[in-house]
Amino acid sequence: MRNPNKNFYNFLLLWSGEFISAVGSGLTSFGLGVYVFEQTGQASAMALVTLLAFLPGLLLSVPAGVLADRYDRRLLMLLGDGLSAVGLIFILICVLRGGAQVWQICVGVTISSLFSALMDPAYKATVTDLLTPEQYTKASGLIGIAGSAKYLVSPILAGFLLTLSDISLLLVIDICTFFLTVFTTLAVRGMLLAGGAATASSKKNREKAFFRELKTGWRAVSQRSGVLLLVLLSSAITFFLGFLQTLCTPMVLAFSDSATLGTAETICALGMLVSSIIIGMVSLRKGYVKILSLSLAGAGFFMAVFGLKESIPLMCASGFFFFAMLPFANTALDYLLRTNIDNTCQGRAWGLIGVLSQVGYVAAYALAGVLADATARIMGVSVGRGAAQLITASGILLAATAFLLYHIKAIRSLEKITEKEACHAE
Repeated sequence: MRNPNKNFYNFLLLWSGEFISAVGSGLTSFGLGVYVFEQTGQASAMALVTLLAFLPGLLLSVPAGVLADRYDRRLLMLLGDGLSAVGLIFILICVLRGGAQVWQICVGVTISSLFSALMDPAYKATVTDLLTPEQYTKASGLIGIAGSAKYLVSPILAGFLLTLSDISLLLVIDICTFFLTVFTTLAVRGMLLAGGAATASSKKNREKAFFRELKTGWRAVSQRSGVLLLVLLSSAITFFLGFLQTLCTPMVLAFSDSATLGTAETICALGMLVSSIIIGMVSLRKGYVKILSLSLAGAGFFMAVFGLKESIPLMCASGFFFFAMLPFANTALDYLLRTNIDNTCQGRAWGLIGVLSQVGYVAAYALAGVLADATARIMGVSVGRGAAQLITASGILLAATAFLLYHIKAIRSLEKITEKEACHAE
């Protein structure tokens, strides 16, 4: 019989490992962005590294979702976390041998992304395994805190460490965090197996054909129009967010240094921490579509302000409120999708949702750097100012998308449905 308190403890242990992993990943992400931009002076080169660190994992998230429903989800998390260190070790070796070239960094982040693809669908489906529906929003708040670690803790720590050493130190620290993450995943897996908590869906789906399971996962996402529309709109949202994520570094480094950049990013991310703590303490119970729309509209407004002027205080203030909006949007989105998809195919569904909703990031990473460099050349300004103008435009479009989302009836109807079959075994 399910023990909510014990399972929530298991979730907290698993979450602590992901928190540590997020800090390490944030160090590497920040350090590589600064390293590449300082080496090339081009936003497009930095964006290429970001794209290759993201795209392989996204493309493999669908088959990874199928695996999350067929096999032990904790084991997949263990393999994904452990083997993703291989790419970082390759980059570290290149740096220690005299400096890593852009193509070598691209190879390393691609390898890391390939193995990391096993993580996300398995992790999200495991959360559903462990928790009751009443615990979802509280867990979402805690997951938000772990996700914010790469923005809150990592930048200021990385900026400080770069004044003492170079990118190699950040890579070593990130590689070491994998050992701690693997340990917590093993501990949770052992407790769950000892308690006989292997999911029925894992046993049942072992006998199914791989592509039949993909088809079943697609039905889980597409059979309800509101779910599919929400996922597609999420792709537009991630497109605009991707511009800020990609162009923030060249914008700041154009008139400041890496230590200031790290401090500014940490101050901005405090907004995410504050909101995540609030959500973790007070469960949201209704008005999820309204919360989603208002928080995204606010995020768009503050993103537009972020790019208006080369002023660290203005950027910190607007960035703080921008990040404060995201946990509310993520919690509402997570709840609307999770409660409208059956648990027996959540791994497959989250894999597909990950691909469809994050295609926007791929487009942003592919275009943002090139457009920033082109804008700078055409308008005769620095790459940083070209990046800032694109960030402001993206914020305005994000706010407009939030307004559109709220007025779609199929999406608003999702809130009225909490239990309904979303996929059918064949």
